Amino acid sequence: MELQNKATSLWGDFLRVDKIQIRTFHVTWFAFFLCFFAWFGIAPLMAVVREELSLTKEQVGWTIIGAVSATVFARVLIGWLCDRYGPRLTYTWLLVLASLPVMGIGFAHDFTSFLIFRVLIGVIGASFVITQYHTTNMFAPNVVGTANATSAGWGNLGGGVTQFAMPMIFSIFVVGFGMNTAFGWRASMVVAGAVILFTGIIYFFFTQDAPDGSYKDLRAQGKMPQKKQATGDFFHALKDYRVWLLFCIYAACFGIELIIFGTLALYFFDYFGLNLVTAGMVAASFGLMNLFARTLGGVFGDNFASLWGLKGRATWLFIVLFIEGLALMLFSQMHALFLAVPTLLFFSLFTQMSEGATFSVVPFISKKSLGAVAGVVGAGGNVGAVTAGFLFKGDLDWHTAYFILGGLVTCASFLALFIRFSKADEVEAEERYDRGYTQHRREAARKHLEVLGVDDDMIEKVTVFGSREAHAYKRLEALGVDMSTVKIKTD
Repeated sequence: MELQNKATSLWGDFLRVDKIQIRTFHVTWFAFFLCFFAWFGIAPLMAVVREELSLTKEQVGWTIIGAVSATVFARVLIGWLCDRYGPRLTYTWLLVLASLPVMGIGFAHDFTSFLIFRVLIGVIGASFVITQYHTTNMFAPNVVGTANATSAGWGNLGGGVTQFAMPMIFSIFVVGFGMNTAFGWRASMVVAGAVILFTGIIYFFFTQDAPDGSYKDLRAQGKMPQKKQATGDFFHALKDYRVWLLFCIYAACFGIELIIFGTLALYFFDYFGLNLVTAGMVAASFGLMNLFARTLGGVFGDNFASLWGLKGRATWLFIVLFIEGLALMLFSQMHALFLAVPTLLFFSLFTQMSEGATFSVVPFISKKSLGAVAGVVGAGGNVGAVTAGFLFKGDLDWHTAYFILGGLVTCASFLALFIRFSKADEVEAEERYDRGYTQHRREAARKHLEVLGVDDDMIEKVTVFGSREAHAYKRLEALGVDMSTVKIKTD
């Protein structure tokens, strides 16, 4: 059973927070932004933490691995919980419970306690799965790639903002209030945790599971499968080879982003001799590309689909992932700051677009087990980060570590070419796309006619046209035809 009344436009109704689809979109991406902010909030302060707790290079490496390890299991579990209990309750409880270790790390007194809290904080990374799940629930196929990519991209932006915001918060405590550095980094994390806790409360009261209500109500009305079916759908998803291809692909893009967030500030601090704040600012530039780059990945995924169907989405994924790998290898060989920064931005652009392209494919793998698919694919990102983390805990030069990762990403890009869809899947996806496109055209026409003062009866007559006409519109627009010259003939 497919959810009804999904939004067919994102940008056209962007400020319509009275519409539950748009309001949920905004609350969801902002919650994810704060989760990412807290998840990597300690990374730009590691130079201070390393000195205070007397951490060795190997111990720092273990904290990098620990930060993303728990997320692997949390993401798989959270997808199943979304299918059973709905994204609203699942996100609320995740935010409330995850706020505890975020605040708790401020009370760490040695490597062991610091590592335990660092691992537990990683659970908050499962917020990504709920973000993608909730957005997919709210938006129609013609715009779901764009909506998913935008919500995830703006959420990931938190990982960039925290690179310069946390050192600034730290400086306020140390310079502004005269506190010592040991107290400064601890207080900064307590503040981040408190904000996460408050966000959990906001999420509960300002969102709902689906456009037509909560999962509980929809199940009672027979509009959704019962909870027990979610378990069967979960194991069904695990049998689909495409899920595991996307698992590996996401390890090669989001996994790389995670390891970059965890190492970049320290990389510029140690290898380029920058101070804490400046290193954080440079590292932040990588994450700030999420403001638009991941959205571009989803937008182009939708556009490729409009021209070449589901195969087009997979082809676009291959292109951006291949370039990402080459860009990372190039960045690893930059030893001058004025060359490293623009190369970093180029690499970041294609990393974020690869992530957006991945999740423009995910919603079309299995409608019945969306949470399971999103959870497994999302976990792939963390498996990639954990695996990559071992390159940074030994004696290997970090330039070399980045180069090796770039080569692995380039090889992984070819997996996208093996993602196949049946003819029935292609036909169904095109029909769903056309339905969403048709509805979008109707709503756009209705708005224009209402402005012109046309009465409701006439609006209904001139805005009702079917999938075939919508498909023609779509093709003509793709060819660059001026649509103001096109007339729709109706009976």
